[in-house]
Amino acid sequence: MDYVELSKEVSYALRHAPWEYELELDSEGFAPVSQLLAALNEGGGYDRPVTLADLERVIATSEKKRHELQGDRIRALYGHTIPGRISKEPLVPPETLYHGTPRRTLDAILQGGLQPMKRQYVHLSVDVETALRVGRRRDAQPVILRIAARKASDAGVAFYRGNDKVVLADCVPVEFVEKNTL
Repeated sequence: MDYVELSKEVSYALRHAPWEYELELDSEGFAPVSQLLAALNEGGGYDRPVTLADLERVIATSEKKRHELQGDRIRALYGHTIPGRISKEPLVPPETLYHGTPRRTLDAILQGGLQPMKRQYVHLSVDVETALRVGRRRDAQPVILRIAARKASDAGVAFYRGNDKVVLADCVPVEFVEKNTL
């Protein structure tokens, strides 16, 4: 079993195209595991049938903690581009969060703040290393932004649980964003 490919397909199904897999997501983004397994196995793209144990292994071994199992339900924790908003668990953020971004987007962010763009939420990192890794996906030398998250929260900006490395926000106004000097 190619667990990297399985993880990518599960992410695609739960984040971007549940209708292609005939998945019914609830308001928190959960789908029945049985529906997901049926859809994955219908395509026959793996060397054997995908099982619950395979999904559990994908989740347990993922560094990025993209998925969550709760009983007989599974969901992607963040990164959704589907229509309709997935509700998230609110949280009081740490004092500071970080955001890695391509250099070409810096001026727009410093003028208009951080916006979710094609996603449902802005993704923020709990440490510089994670922000750097995220930023390098689109730029070899990304800009790291420091977010005054607690001040933003105190001013009414909503933050939500993503996973242990990612915090989500609806948006982050420019007054809480500054270029980080590494």
